[in-house]
This record gives sequence, C-alpha cells and structure tokens, in this order.
Amino acid sequence: MNTESNTDRSIKMCDAMDSFVQKIGHFFMWTNGLLIIAIIVQVVLRYGFGKGLVVLEELQWHLYAVGIMFGASYAMTLDSHIRVDIVHANLSEKWRYRWDLFGIIFLLMPFVVIVFHQSLDFVWEAWRVGESSDAPSGLPFRWLIKGVIPASFGLLAIAVISRAIRIIHFLRRG
Repeated sequence: MNTESNTDRSIKMCDAMDSFVQKIGHFFMWTNGLLIIAIIVQVVLRYGFGKGLVVLEELQWHLYAVGIMFGASYAMTLDSHIRVDIVHANLSEKWRYRWDLFGIIFLLMPFVVIVFHQSLDFVWEAWRVGESSDAPSGLPFRWLIKGVIPASFGLLAIAVISRAIRIIHFLRRG
C-alpha cells in the first residue's frame, strides 16, 4: 500500500511538473506569432520600400531562439521530441522505454547540466557589462536573450526528470 501511494505521488508530481512546463511553453508559443509579424514587416520594408531595419532582423533571431529554446522542454513533456526513430521504431514498447531512459541518463541529462552550468557565467558576464547589440541601431540588453539559455535548460531539466520518473514507473509496473 505504501509503495502504491508513493507511486501515485510520484506520478502526481510528474503531472505538476509537466503542467508547469506546458504553461510556460504555451506562453512562449506566442513568440512564433510575433516572429511571423516581424518577418512580414521586415520583408515589406526591405522589398517594398527598399529599407529593412536592423532591430527587426535581430528581433527575429531573438524570437526564434526563445521559441526553439522553450519549445524543447514543451516537446519533452508531450514526448514529441526528435529521436532516432530507425532504432526506436523496431523495438518493443518495453525496450523503447529502456532506450529512452538510457538516452536521458547518459546523453540528454549530462548535456542539459553542462549547458545550464556553463551558461550561468556566460549570462552573468553579459549582464555585468551591460552587453547590447554590436549594431548601432540593434537591440539593447543582449544579456536578456542570453538569459534564455539557463532558463530554458532549467525548464528542460524539469521536463527530463519528469519523463525519466514516468519511464521508471512504467518499467516497474510492466
């Protein structure tokens, strides 16, 4: 009975973690709409009026980065991320879960931890010097977009831990 309640608690915890990640993912999904608007405005300005804006060009890069970086953790919660399907498709369900757990423990989680850890000094230094665009008319606060790296990888760590717990739960239950 105690093991059963611990299992239920761990799944509820995973549900809460996934819900948190998905809410943030839904918020940042709107950057894709803003990205489309920025692209359209830039194209009209450049090809319609012969004058594009550097700030719009940089804004496109930043919006794209935010969408991709936060989208990775969202995709992990839905198990819709990219994997080597050639190997994955030919395995039984139990071996697919084992393969996923192997990838999480030995490949993905070490990568997430290293990028998160290394990005902290990177962001701190950018913030400390007040880094901004090299272009005179570019976006200020480059440290803010660099801050997306540890934030998104922290969120990815939450999603990956949740996924690993779910896989372990499935493998134990059979």
